[in-house]
Amino acid sequence: MASVNYIDDSHAEVIDPPKNEEMLDVAELVGDHIQLSPKPNVTSYGNVRELLECPVCLSAMYPPIHQCSNGHTLCSGCKPRVHNRCPTCRHELGNIRCLALEKVAASLELPCKYQSFGCLGIYPYYCKLKHESQCQYRPYTCPYAGSECTVAGDIPSLVNHLKDDHKVDMHNGSTFNHRYVKSNPHEVENATWMLTVFSCFGQYFCLHFEAFQLGMAPVYIAFLRFMGDDAEAKNYSYSLEVGGSGRKMTWQGVPRSIRDSHRKVRDSYDGLIIQRNMALFFSGGDRKELKLRVTGRIWKEQ
Repeated sequence: MASVNYIDDSHAEVIDPPKNEEMLDVAELVGDHIQLSPKPNVTSYGNVRELLECPVCLSAMYPPIHQCSNGHTLCSGCKPRVHNRCPTCRHELGNIRCLALEKVAASLELPCKYQSFGCLGIYPYYCKLKHESQCQYRPYTCPYAGSECTVAGDIPSLVNHLKDDHKVDMHNGSTFNHRYVKSNPHEVENATWMLTVFSCFGQYFCLHFEAFQLGMAPVYIAFLRFMGDDAEAKNYSYSLEVGGSGRKMTWQGVPRSIRDSHRKVRDSYDGLIIQRNMALFFSGGDRKELKLRVTGRIWKEQ
C-alpha cells in the first residue's frame, strides 16, 4: 500500500521577493562563511536555515524579519503574539528589521518541499513558497466529504486510503446506475450520503450525492470530481440523469478537480440539483420515502 502523508499548509503565506535595489551581495554580509553553489545545484547554506527559523512558530521567516536590540529575530506574524517582547531575552522589540538576514535569505536556492513527490525544481528562497502553492506535485487532500479528513497524498495512496479507511465503494467502468434510499427525507443536516469512486480511462473519479440546505429548502445534489489536476479534468465530461413517473432531469458538465474542495464544488451548485418536492415526486408512492435512481456516464473528449 502506498504511503499517506499528513501535511498542513493552512498557514502558509506567499511572499513576493524583495525589490532588486534592496538586494545586497551576500559576501558583503557574511564574508566567506556561506559558499554559493553554481546553478542548478542547491546553495549550501549550513546553519543559515536555522537562523531563518522563527523561534516562536518554528516556520521559515520572510520579510519583514524583526529583531531585538540583542539581535534575536522572529517573524512578523509572531511579533504581535509576544506583546513586543523578545521571546529569547525579553527585551523590548521596537521596530528594528534584520535587513542582513533578509538579504542572506535572498541568496539561497532551495529544493521544493514536494521533492519526495517528484518535483526536482530548485527555487530562490523568496520564490519557493509561491511555487509550492502551485506545484503540480503537491499532494492532494482526501476527497471524502463525510468528515474533516486531514489525510493528503498522491492519487494512488488516496485511492487506497478511501478504500481501506473510509470503506468507499470502488467500481470499474465509465457508466453508473445508483439507487439512493432514505426513510426520512426531511432529515437533511448537510449529510453526505454517498461517495463512489470510478476507475476508467486510467483515471479515478469521485461521484458525490448528498442533501444540503439551499436557503430554507433542502435539496439534493450529485456531481463528479476528478482525482487529478484541473488541466487534466477538462479532458473529460460526464452526464447525470434522475427521473421517475415518466419524467426525468439531466445534467452534463466537466468534472471538477479534487484540488477544489467538496464544499466549494457543492456551494457553487456545479452539478445536478434536485429540489426535495421533485425528488419525492420521482420517488413515487406516498412521497414519504426518498427513492432516487441516478444514472450517468463519463467520457473522454477527443
